[in-house]
Amino acid sequence: MDTFAPDNDPRAFRDALGAYATGVTVVTVPSEDGPIGITANSFASVSLDPPLVLWSPAKSSNRFKYFSGAPHFAIHVLDGHQQTVCDGFTRDRAAFGSLDWQPDENGVPLIEGCLARFECSLEAEHDGGDHTIIIGRVTRASARSGLPLLFQAGRFVSLKG
Repeated sequence: MDTFAPDNDPRAFRDALGAYATGVTVVTVPSEDGPIGITANSFASVSLDPPLVLWSPAKSSNRFKYFSGAPHFAIHVLDGHQQTVCDGFTRDRAAFGSLDWQPDENGVPLIEGCLARFECSLEAEHDGGDHTIIIGRVTRASARSGLPLLFQAGRFVSLKG
């Protein structure tokens, strides 16, 4: 195993982070420009009581302005067969065209068919270097059985069921 200083070798740091497989999510918010979504793998649980989760958008993203300070948002955990959903929101903030979705009472787009979904209200935001850590209080959650879409070492990977 190679040891390095992340400040001196950012590519090696990124590669080391890539050794950790993460689930893939799409985070959605309503906006004056219509429904907005973004693919994110920076999702984690924070607390069971109260029910809190977090995700971390990059400040350099051209979609950052929609998510920072948004009072309500939803985090959708993608199923292993939903790579096209991931790809759509990687390229286009409004990739809702072919999806089955409905707005909730706050206008937040809720995508159907995901493995899990967390409907959230903004609890807190914290500076996290080149990202912002957004903590959401989960107001409703839904889940079904299945295998998640995973991302590891710059590629999508799957679990065998």
